[in-house]
Amino acid sequence: TMATQRGYQMGRWLAGRLMKELGLVSCQQPTYRYKRGGHEHVAIPNYLERQFAVTEPNQVWCGDVTYIWTGKRWAYLAVVLDLFARKPVGWAMSFSPDSRLTMKALEMAWETRG
Repeated sequence: TMATQRGYQMGRWLAGRLMKELGLVSCQQPTYRYKRGGHEHVAIPNYLERQFAVTEPNQVWCGDVTYIWTGKRWAYLAVVLDLFARKPVGWAMSFSPDSRLTMKALEMAWETRG
């Protein structure tokens, strides 16, 4: 960048703040554009409607995928929870957030609780 060529060292947060103060906008697109939460997918109905009171095990499973910085790259963790016990019944970890990751977590849950 122009600042580093002139001998200034700064992190991306300082560079971003200075750009904001000067009214500058980057023309480079971010690498990842994650979807914002809170928007229900039209084709997937919400059967629970936020009613999480479950009376017995294996009635309702839920899951989530999160990403973890390993120091060199992102790793993705998929977890399946039994809402009765509020504990994980299956999980899987991968370097790519694809359908195989969620299938591995569901398969582990099925094998342990199925």
